[in-house]
Amino acid sequence: MVRRYLELLGREASAVEFEGPIIEARAAGADAATIEELERAKVEALKVRALLRRRARREAELSALYDTAGDLAALRDLDAVLEAIVHRARQLLATDTAYMTLHDPERGDTYMRVTDGSISAKFRALRLAMGAGLGGLVAQSATPYATADYFADARFHHKDHIDEAVQEEGLVAILGVPLRLGQRVIGVLMAADRSARPFHQEEVSLLASLAAHAAVAIDNARLLQETRNALEELSTAHRTARAHAEAVERAALAHDRMTSVVLRGGGIEDVAAVVTDVLGGSLAVLDDLGRPIAGPLDGAVGELDAGVFEAAQASRALGRTVRRGDLRIASVDVGGEPLCTLVLRSDDADERILERAALVCALLLLFRRSVAEAEGRVRGELLDDLISRPETPGLADRARRLGVDLGAPHVVVVARHDGQRERAAFWASSQAAVRRGLAAGRAGEVVLLLPGDDAGALAQRVAAELSASLGSPATAGASRAGEPRPEPPGEGRGAVRAGEVAMAYREARRCAEALVALGRAGDGASAAELGFVGLLIGEGRDVRGFVGSVLGPVVDYDARRGTALAATLAAYFGTGGSPSRTAETMHIHVNTVTQRLDRIGKLLGEGWSDPERALEIQLALRLHRLGHTSQP
Repeated sequence: MVRRYLELLGREASAVEFEGPIIEARAAGADAATIEELERAKVEALKVRALLRRRARREAELSALYDTAGDLAALRDLDAVLEAIVHRARQLLATDTAYMTLHDPERGDTYMRVTDGSISAKFRALRLAMGAGLGGLVAQSATPYATADYFADARFHHKDHIDEAVQEEGLVAILGVPLRLGQRVIGVLMAADRSARPFHQEEVSLLASLAAHAAVAIDNARLLQETRNALEELSTAHRTARAHAEAVERAALAHDRMTSVVLRGGGIEDVAAVVTDVLGGSLAVLDDLGRPIAGPLDGAVGELDAGVFEAAQASRALGRTVRRGDLRIASVDVGGEPLCTLVLRSDDADERILERAALVCALLLLFRRSVAEAEGRVRGELLDDLISRPETPGLADRARRLGVDLGAPHVVVVARHDGQRERAAFWASSQAAVRRGLAAGRAGEVVLLLPGDDAGALAQRVAAELSASLGSPATAGASRAGEPRPEPPGEGRGAVRAGEVAMAYREARRCAEALVALGRAGDGASAAELGFVGLLIGEGRDVRGFVGSVLGPVVDYDARRGTALAATLAAYFGTGGSPSRTAETMHIHVNTVTQRLDRIGKLLGEGWSDPERALEIQLALRLHRLGHTSQP
């Protein structure tokens, strides 16, 4: 019979099967002594069976702990390790569910981190305050707690929302152990059943061992993350330092190239070419008025709206590059006045290089301005001598050295203004240098001597451009200072008649004053565009030219057709503009007067009877009667 119990132990039979030998012996009629011996053998066999089962369970627990330690050694994903620990706790303790809560230092409670076997969403989202519920009690006391019947246990503080979640999950028996790192509790590992059951000390120890592994895993993950963060910070710092070093080297190279360009006598266009070569993209260099001054790059950055100029103003105020969309704007001022602005269109560019380029361009402009001012003083002194001291010897030679041919027709322009004298003088000097003329600045006006013969058009252009430069109206009068002529014997090429420029200056100045008096400030004109006013103020007083410009079509018509339109027009004005009285005066029919007036209107154009125009026509008629016709 003993051999029979060994066989049962060998095949790990159930406890019920150990009653089989005793039942068989009784059925065979064995005596009491035999039955008692079998009972003792059964008890010993069951003890051995229990020992073997405990050892097998212990081996499984050790294997699970060993596997957990292996997972920790090869830690790659904290979530996967924690899920494995919770799953093994559930398997080893043979519970319906297992879960883990972690401490939230910001909110001062614990929250559900991992669950296994849970079916309630409310339970998985549960948060437990310190001391609330069994989990809160374990977290607060750092001591394992177990309850065979959660709702009947009064050792911990029940909370309605916790009890509702536990009831929804259907849990009854719960075991919880703390996750400890040194003296600090970072969470709780729990196992629970949906029916009442006690938890043995071996189960508490096993869950505590798994909790210790979980705490190590969490701490290792924290240390690993901190290490990764530190490495990433070091890597970022290294990349930043390397990028900074490369940017510094790149900026130094660009600066050397721009310096070399300047030393070789290059201009702003050359500096802009260096910038686009180093930074890429497209670039525009603007002057103080926002006009492109780098010719080949004009318009390369697209439409320059008000926002760009606001950004340029901000750049000058901040002393650095300002971004606007994909544009980078760097602007430089001198004494509060804008000098130049660089507008770069690029996806990614070193703003320091753009700022250095802006400074280099500003220095070039300042140098150019200084040269222009120096040359302007020389040109201004020559123009002053031509106006005030025309008999000074050597004026033609001085003009020739400056590239001015006084033997060709020139126009004197006097521009009256209320703007900054320095800005107006600089603008005039620049115009004179570009157009091979002369310029001088005086109080409230600038004077230019420019090659050309269309005084009216030149006066209008000067008025418009100077007004734009100053930001306030500039009124320009102009007069021709010479005519093409053979070279006088003995004087050579470039000879100039004494006083010719001075006479033109006086007439141009009177034209500018007349424009202001007529309410045409900001306009430009010569005496020819001022009608009878020009006749009064003109230095040469070209009466025949005035009559021809005002009355020429009528006089020419009379000469060709033998008509009396001019006489009819004189009678019409003489009678106060009455056709009937004109007819009586001329002894013709009133219809004839009407027809002649219609013809006159077609010849002189619309508005001939307007008061101002009528005044010019009446003056021309009087001069015509005195013999000043349109024919020489």
